[in-house]
Amino acid sequence: MTIFRIKALNAYRFRINVFTFLMVVFVVACKERADNPNANLQLSHYATLRQSSYALNSHQICRYIAQLKRSDTDSMMPDMRCKAHYTRRGTFLWITRNGVNAQAETLLMALQNVKQLGFRPEKFRVQQITDDLQRARNLDFSDSSHAINKVFARLEYNLTKAYYRYAAGMQFGFVNPYTTFNRLDLLKPDSTSQSYRSLFDVPMKRLNRSFFSICQRKLAHDSLAVFLQDILPQSALYKRYEEMLQIETNPQQRLRILCNMERARWRTDDRPSQHTKYVMVNIPAFQLRAVNGEDVLEMRVGCGALDTKTPLLTSRFMRMDINPQWIVPRSIIEKSILPQAGNAEYFEARNFFVRQRSTGRKMPLDRVTPSMLMSKDYLVIQSGGVGNSLGRIVFRFNNKFSVFLHDTDQRDFFAKNSRDVSHGCVRVQHPYALALFLLGEKDEQLAEKIRYSMTADIGKKKAKPTDGDEKAVERQDTLKRQLLIGSVNITPEVPLFITYFTLYPDANGVMRAYDDVYGYDQVMYNILKNYGAR
Repeated sequence: MTIFRIKALNAYRFRINVFTFLMVVFVVACKERADNPNANLQLSHYATLRQSSYALNSHQICRYIAQLKRSDTDSMMPDMRCKAHYTRRGTFLWITRNGVNAQAETLLMALQNVKQLGFRPEKFRVQQITDDLQRARNLDFSDSSHAINKVFARLEYNLTKAYYRYAAGMQFGFVNPYTTFNRLDLLKPDSTSQSYRSLFDVPMKRLNRSFFSICQRKLAHDSLAVFLQDILPQSALYKRYEEMLQIETNPQQRLRILCNMERARWRTDDRPSQHTKYVMVNIPAFQLRAVNGEDVLEMRVGCGALDTKTPLLTSRFMRMDINPQWIVPRSIIEKSILPQAGNAEYFEARNFFVRQRSTGRKMPLDRVTPSMLMSKDYLVIQSGGVGNSLGRIVFRFNNKFSVFLHDTDQRDFFAKNSRDVSHGCVRVQHPYALALFLLGEKDEQLAEKIRYSMTADIGKKKAKPTDGDEKAVERQDTLKRQLLIGSVNITPEVPLFITYFTLYPDANGVMRAYDDVYGYDQVMYNILKNYGAR
């Protein structure tokens, strides 16, 4: 089906001439045995009746499209796929010899909504498409800058560009978090090599080249209207952001809404809304929310510092380790421990020991050298118990970053408003309450073992006894060993979401704003500006 018949004027004139031709034939035929002078007429004889200003020429259209492609400086993935299609002399997607496909109007209706999404319509060529469709309807090609082949070249290129931009953005989001956040922080800023710290690992549907083939098939099968409806985000959170955007005029607040609205577009494989029971950590809020149906447990958390950001991920809690040992990260060894090589008192005061990987043998602390500390053949370990940097309990989940949730030995830490100080792991304010939440069905005996193990005097240094004072020696002997527990499996495993929302509803559904502690909003906004975000 087509909505424009560009050759309508030619066809009308052609029909008049054909009628005249038939009348001549009829009159001549009435004369008995008269020769017919028009017996050998062909359609080509009527070529002079055509007007070039209404004739479509595919070669000229291709030439004009090539000019449009060269002048297009946009470089997002949809733009590159649009250019690639016409570089390969791909088939026209929107125009035929008879005019413009009716689905152009369907797309235009969707594009007229981009302003509500916070984007400038000109970044989707909306006005130019509207004007050129009007010219095609009215056969208004008299101006040399709007000659028929120029108009149709613009329609073909601009419709494809706008279609790719809109469809890809609404289906997958306009920002690719994998390429954005995993190429943000250099592992070693002073190094000449470009090695980046991975900061995002959330399984999700991502834009790839095959999507643009799907876009073309939807056009070919006349199913564009359904497709454009299917790609719209459906989450209640997204719709709340969109409603807020319509009434917000403050530029900074609009930026915040736009970035969180974009996060809500990402098609993650797993979401909190899919579960009755889950744990969500929101980094900008420095808050953990544990949800089990209508029951909600909230607590403060501490997250990674700006140079050692906590990664964004989804996983499942699988185990709790009580009084864990801490394998000291190499970054901390370099910064704090390396200058103390051979200082046995420093190591003993902090319950550190050095172990050889291959043999498991503990090394004499006064013989530890800087080369040993920096070698992968040795580990610096802090004994579990009182004073351990991880606190008394660690919550384990599979991830490629070697991060976890844990207690802390610095209880006053949570009184601070800014709590982005860790090396990437998440410190929790109420670890015992979280442990009970993860256990699910209350096992009083197990709960008591966890409580006792978290409070027992494990790992405290024995003071050297003086005359008549044997308390320090006896301390280890007073432990109720039958109550000590090392690890507890979490069954069933509980979903975990470590997220980054600077605008998010609280437990009562009230939308709360949070500081952009890692600067991610600005990073995202710089990309959204390619689509005219404002």
